[in-house]
Amino acid sequence: MSQASQSQPPGPHWRKISFADVERTFRAAGPMVPPPPHSAAQPALNAAQVQAQRLEELRRQDTARRISQKPTDRDIPEELGDVVVGDGVQRYAQLRDVERKLDAVVMRKRLDISDNLQRRYTRREGVLRVWVSNTAEGQPWQVVEDGSGVNEDGTFEFGENSQATFRVKIEGRLLEDAAEDEKHEEGDKEKEREGEAETKRPPQQRPRFSHFFKAITIDFSRNPQLQPDGYSAIEWHKPQPGPQNPSYDPNSSDVSFDTLEFERKSDENINVTIKLVRDEKNERFRLSPQLAEILDTEEEDRAGAVQGVWEYCRAMGLQEDEDKRSIVCDEPLRKLFGQDKLYFPYVPDLLHPHLHPLPPIQLHYTIRVDKAYIKGSDNPTTTITQPSAPTVYDLRIPLPNPLMHQLTRFHTSKSHLATLQTLVKTDDDLALLAQHIHATNAKRKFHDNLAKDPASFVKRWISSQQRDLEVVLAEATRGGGGAAAGGEDGQAAGSVGEGFRRGGAEGVWGGKGARESVGLWLARNSKGV
Repeated sequence: MSQASQSQPPGPHWRKISFADVERTFRAAGPMVPPPPHSAAQPALNAAQVQAQRLEELRRQDTARRISQKPTDRDIPEELGDVVVGDGVQRYAQLRDVERKLDAVVMRKRLDISDNLQRRYTRREGVLRVWVSNTAEGQPWQVVEDGSGVNEDGTFEFGENSQATFRVKIEGRLLEDAAEDEKHEEGDKEKEREGEAETKRPPQQRPRFSHFFKAITIDFSRNPQLQPDGYSAIEWHKPQPGPQNPSYDPNSSDVSFDTLEFERKSDENINVTIKLVRDEKNERFRLSPQLAEILDTEEEDRAGAVQGVWEYCRAMGLQEDEDKRSIVCDEPLRKLFGQDKLYFPYVPDLLHPHLHPLPPIQLHYTIRVDKAYIKGSDNPTTTITQPSAPTVYDLRIPLPNPLMHQLTRFHTSKSHLATLQTLVKTDDDLALLAQHIHATNAKRKFHDNLAKDPASFVKRWISSQQRDLEVVLAEATRGGGGAAAGGEDGQAAGSVGEGFRRGGAEGVWGGKGARESVGLWLARNSKGV
């Protein structure tokens, strides 16, 4: 490509570049697909690790046992309303109803917030404005004007021995942050005039230019052999935290910055391509034409693609069985997967060939070292341009959910945790009080029934205790307790119980089953000895 076609006229230039200029549709939550199991063998554990796992398992079992023993019933029996003076039982029941409604509302709100944070449509996009400009020093026209680089014979140094250089400056800011900073600076100036202290917002509280990208590359459209310094590209890669980088600092200038500058040698205009590699929490992909037709978008992350296919199947009524996981493919799905039927948990694996990495954002810029650009042009036929006027690019980028920071701060606040602990303790106290009330009510009913009909109540009570004793002694199926109830069943049960109490060859203990049981018991004891 010729240099003339790449050169830029004086003055700022505005270009619109979008990550994804598509309309995002409302999508409901899809099925949770578990990740595939790891096939790699787990390393063998040593004795200390095995012992630690065993202690942890015992601790979990003890915690589960204690939790299971905690009373959870906080309701008061309605029958107490007739014996308790006042309307305390009714008012407590009303409070319990209000509490259940409040719990339902809080849980619904909590689920709405959680669902709102996970949905694709909650993402908001912002405009990242990038200014690219350059200055120049030691250029031939500057040397002629200054007269500092003229040799004794009146010649100039060109080529490799030339000291002509240029410095490129790449700066990026979010538009809303830039506007807020301007207002903040104006407020600081007013306070300075009034003699008050500065209240400038710390820069780490806002996203920086480097936060949106994990790599920046500047490619020169020129043969490296023709470069005076031999550089063909400039690269920056964001440092990543981890064991291999123990000195990682998220606030360092290598990780967090708004401006990137570099200097190289050249005495002529050069076309460069600035490539910006996105850094997103959920990596987005370029969709294949078949998948893009179904989802009505060209870019999406992996979870959004699976969720979109699920919504398409549900909207088109393609779910076959009761659990809604067997899908009958229509024509678009048949083109996408090449199958007539599929099982939905296999969809994430089937979508891999249709998800392609997004190419980096490319900003085309011409480094100009001519006098008209460096010093500005005041030609009447053209617009008056400031010296080294920057070229401006607007990039549409996804911004983090604004609720995330507030929710994280709310859930991690000490007052919130203290309130939750207070509520849990109050619930436990209420459950203990309700348990005591139930026990007291059982005692009241016992004494009340005893006072009304002592003889019948004592008989029923003795019969009940006898049945409980027989259950404890494993004699419930032998007819114990039936005799107390009376009747033919009681007489038959009594005869069976009498057979267990009678000895001799005709009794139960003289049968073949009893002899085999005794033999097995003796053989087991002899082995133990």
